[in-house]
Amino acid sequence: MAGDQPRRHDVVELRVHGVSGADPTVILDQRQVRQVAGDGSGGFHRVARSDGVGPDGVTLEAYRWGDLPSGTVGRTLAMVFLLPFMLSNVAVWMRPTGRRRAAAVSVLCRLLALNLTVLYVVSIAGVALDLLAWRCLGAARCRPPFDGMAGLDGRHVGQRLAVLALLPIAAIAVLRLLGTRRSGPADNPLWAVEPLVHRLRAIHVAAALAVLDVVLLTARRASGATFSTTLLLALSTAVVLLCVGLLAAPGLIDRAATARTATWTARTAVGVAAVLSVATLVTVASDGRDWSSATGLPGYGGLAGLALFGQMMLLVLLSAVVLWRRGRVGGRSALPGGLGAAVLAALAVGLTGALSAGLVYQAGDLLGGYRGDGGPPLPYRWTLLAFFLHVVAAVLLCGALTVVSRRGRRRAAAAITTRDFPVVPPEAVGRLRLATRTVARARFTEWLGLLAATYAALAVVGLTTSLVGRTGRDPEELSRHLLGLPAGAVQMGLSGGSYLLAALLLTLLIGGVFAYRTAWFRRHVGILWDLGTFWPRAAHPFAPPSYADRAVPELADRISQLAERHVGVLLCGHSHGSALLALAVLRLPPRVRQRVALLTYGSPLDRLYARLFPAYLNEEVLREVGERVEWRWLNLWRDTDPVGGWIFAAHRPGDPPTDPVDPAGQVDRRLRDPPELLAAPGERSAPPLRGHHPGETDPEFRAAVRELAERLRGAG
Repeated sequence: MAGDQPRRHDVVELRVHGVSGADPTVILDQRQVRQVAGDGSGGFHRVARSDGVGPDGVTLEAYRWGDLPSGTVGRTLAMVFLLPFMLSNVAVWMRPTGRRRAAAVSVLCRLLALNLTVLYVVSIAGVALDLLAWRCLGAARCRPPFDGMAGLDGRHVGQRLAVLALLPIAAIAVLRLLGTRRSGPADNPLWAVEPLVHRLRAIHVAAALAVLDVVLLTARRASGATFSTTLLLALSTAVVLLCVGLLAAPGLIDRAATARTATWTARTAVGVAAVLSVATLVTVASDGRDWSSATGLPGYGGLAGLALFGQMMLLVLLSAVVLWRRGRVGGRSALPGGLGAAVLAALAVGLTGALSAGLVYQAGDLLGGYRGDGGPPLPYRWTLLAFFLHVVAAVLLCGALTVVSRRGRRRAAAAITTRDFPVVPPEAVGRLRLATRTVARARFTEWLGLLAATYAALAVVGLTTSLVGRTGRDPEELSRHLLGLPAGAVQMGLSGGSYLLAALLLTLLIGGVFAYRTAWFRRHVGILWDLGTFWPRAAHPFAPPSYADRAVPELADRISQLAERHVGVLLCGHSHGSALLALAVLRLPPRVRQRVALLTYGSPLDRLYARLFPAYLNEEVLREVGERVEWRWLNLWRDTDPVGGWIFAAHRPGDPPTDPVDPAGQVDRRLRDPPELLAAPGERSAPPLRGHHPGETDPEFRAAVRELAERLRGAG
């Protein structure tokens, strides 16, 4: 295109937006733009006029990646149900520094991810096998038309189980399909799925099929064991243990030296599991012996309880690893030692357990299959009660921490605004109070470490209920005997958990529909999805695919092209866009880095990312980014910003001077917010509080652009 031809004397200002997304016209502050590279999901845009030159003599260009994580309504809704898988996948990237602790966290996160898949299959088997095949088509007689589904009510129990076992098998196939969906053009090499995902996918599918076989064979053996059922059960259990072993051996599926062996083993496990599933269905359907007269599917409650108990044990072990002897990140303490891994794992476990229990509960109410027989299996009752207690404890914890931290946050905020505005006219007192409150709210981010540590400790609630549930005691009976609670107290908790789960599910569905179609939802809900799908799949293969697999290489390629055509490329990244650019800089060849400068603003690189992901975005990595661009790097930050902050040095008024020898000390520049409390002469209103707003047209931003552009021209 004419406007994209080589112009050796100018500098390109490449802007990358944050997670809230933005239209190219907003990013470039121009009404008419045109796309010069990329596609409809992620592309590079310039001003429509022929020269494309913006203020300060630089050529403006914007990279819009906001549509990469999104999709159709149906796909987005499907992704909502994969939320626990996404959380477990992000958790593995939060592992701490230190080889042993990082390896232990990686193993535990992957085992937890496998357990999520197992529980997914077990809960669907509870509906298909325990509720439909055993109860509704047996003695319980559910509501019409479920009491005679497709003529199965007249069939033998084994035949009913074999036919309805196809439902969980179909659910496994749906999971695999969602996990392999392509998010870009078929011929785009940037979207190639890493080989690790193939190995993980094979392991999860093999374990899911084998667990389903164990459920069927355990029920069949309750009426008497035969050679075939014993052999099939032993082989299915061996497949499950093999899958666990592949994930439990540190580095086995990661290292290049063992990758081929791990791949072959995982594929063999899938093949064996598929053959065993066919053999199990045939054996169960053709076995004409009488079955047990138990109320529920024999052995199902024990297997569900074992899966839920194993989940809680893994979570407690993970929390113990990250809480024990927590370290420091770059000399600063906040969410240190991979604490975020325990928090996200706790969220994934709690959500999965609640969704599983809710599925069984709601299906039972809809079908009427639990009438008069004591309700759903006990493990799910204890899980739903644990979910209710966990939510109540978390709400009380957040409220208490907000109240406890308020005085300290307000005191620190008042000190900051007092230094910024030592003399305040009477008419500006209200504005000063507003600025102080905004800074105090933004500083709540500094308390997230304590909140996360306490929340991770709440895993004890789930472990306790799981341990008590293993005794086989009913929640109402136990609470009445031990705690003296009235009979309806526990039932109130179970009903509350059910209502909370329904409200959460409804919120997720609404958010999934509107997150990428409504500005408000995009700003407040879509941000969580964008952050969650940023990291590649290294723990759960059925998590949504990572858009960073495309965005980062695509950015690096575009920067290299621009560096060949122009004297320099100024990379401007707001919020999460600064992380995309930092990773892209690490991929650039040396000849390109000589023509690159970096401007970050509202950046969470240190305040959040270096502390949430200490093994990947720590101070050492950030210094490497600075060295690769020869410290042509400026970072703008505000005290009113709850997300972004300084990267190397705060530079507040009154702070000690930075080391003049250390170039990192010259990167950060604090912006006073608001610049003034009162309106300037000739203006109608006072300058607004910017907070996390990008502000590419602000004078301080344009001054930083001019400075870095001159440094690029000088280097060129």
